[in-house]
Amino acid sequence: MQKEAKIYVAGHRGLVGSAIVRRLKSAGHTNILTKTHAELDLLRQAEVETFFRTEKPDYVFLAAARVGGIHANNTYPAEFIYQNMMMEANIIHAAYQYSAKKLLFLGSSCIYPKLAPQPLKEEYLLTGALEPTNEAYAVAKIAGIKLAEFYSKQYGAHFISAMPTNLYGPGDNYDLQNSHVLPALIRKFHEATQSGARSVEIWGSGTPRREFLHVDDLADACYFLMQNYEGIPFINIGTGKDISIAELAELVKEITGFSGELNYNTSRPDGTPRKLLDVGRLNNLGWKYKIDLKEGIEHAYQDYKAHSKK
Repeated sequence: MQKEAKIYVAGHRGLVGSAIVRRLKSAGHTNILTKTHAELDLLRQAEVETFFRTEKPDYVFLAAARVGGIHANNTYPAEFIYQNMMMEANIIHAAYQYSAKKLLFLGSSCIYPKLAPQPLKEEYLLTGALEPTNEAYAVAKIAGIKLAEFYSKQYGAHFISAMPTNLYGPGDNYDLQNSHVLPALIRKFHEATQSGARSVEIWGSGTPRREFLHVDDLADACYFLMQNYEGIPFINIGTGKDISIAELAELVKEITGFSGELNYNTSRPDGTPRKLLDVGRLNNLGWKYKIDLKEGIEHAYQDYKAHSKK
């Protein structure tokens, strides 16, 4: 991508989009297009088409999404499937209509079957049933992958897709009901430390295993793929390493300085037993993650404390 190229980052205020903007700026890109929801409603096809017709971005990072943890996915499935499908369809079609040079669509590792073999290879997509607790979100993301794939096949568009593992870092959502597991743990342990609580509740059994990638590493991978990958098959983005929720809780406990007990609430759902991505395809292209999990959580915790004071 040329330094003067016009680059649109959809979802620039979110965890992923804001990291992509930081990465672009660090690489010297200055012509970055961003729009707030008030300025551009991505659910409205006419608004999206007008934006693309007027601005004609050269490159598009499609990071806009309705996201949340198990509780949010279970509670608002209609919103998750509708909003995500509308946003991705509107942007991908407009990017084709107005001749964007390249588009990167970002999905989620929840697209894979619940009981797929581990680690998860890209070819396991659509080989089994999805995890029921986030099925709506997964179906929407699979639709986005297929949109990018079929626009590339039928129209020759340069639209690629990437599937990140569980993400965390600056700008994360720390709401206890709607956040993902890592930011929720950071907040729980911080508040317990501040209040002098004797115990912290952990949802589920603690046995599921998850992979975590710092969002700045994800942004670096997206920047790499936008410049170095042209294939139709989507690419997994992750570390290739996982950790149990119980081990993660102990790590966050150590970082936050909490000295009490951990109580596992097994009435809460565990979700998929394990989600570990096979990142061989990405590694073979020449990209690997840089930020260690402990270092990344320490970084995220400092960011949380800085913003929780505001």
